[in-house]
Amino acid sequence: MSTNKKIYLAGPFFSPEQIERLDKVAALLAQNPTVETESIFRPNQHSYSEAEFGSFEWQTATFGFDIRQIDQADLVVAVLDYQTESGQFEPDSGTMWECGYAFAHNKPVVLARYKDDLPINLMLSGSATAVFNGEADLTNLATYDFNALQTKYVATKIY
Repeated sequence: MSTNKKIYLAGPFFSPEQIERLDKVAALLAQNPTVETESIFRPNQHSYSEAEFGSFEWQTATFGFDIRQIDQADLVVAVLDYQTESGQFEPDSGTMWECGYAFAHNKPVVLARYKDDLPINLMLSGSATAVFNGEADLTNLATYDFNALQTKYVATKIY
C-alpha cells in the first residue's frame, strides 16, 4: 500500500519572482493525489523567530530545523530557477546543497525549473530521479506518481 509523500520544497525565496515560482510549484504539488498536501515543507514559511535574522543562534536553529525536515521528508523537489531575471542560470547554492544532502541520504530528488533552454549542472542532473523542464512540463507535477517515482529525464545541455 502506497502512502502519499511528504515533500521538502527547496528553492530560493529572496525575491518576489522566486517566491512566485515556489508558490506555483507548491500549488501543482498540492493538486497531486500522491502528495500529502499538508506535509509540503517550505523553509521560507517556517522561519526561526526566536533570534535576530543572521545571528549565530538563528543560523544554527535554521540549519538544524531544515535538515530535520529533509530527514523527515520522503523526497526533495527543488526549483532550480534562481536569478534568471538577471540573466544568471546557476541554481541557488543552498538549493544545490539541499539536493546533495538528500541524495546522500537516499532521498529522491526531483528537479523543477521554468527556464528550459539552459544547461543543468552534471551533479544535479545525475542526482535527479525526475526533471521537469519548462513551464509546460512543470504542469506534469500535478499528475506525476510520487509513489512510483518513475525516472524522468529531459534532453538538455549539461555543464
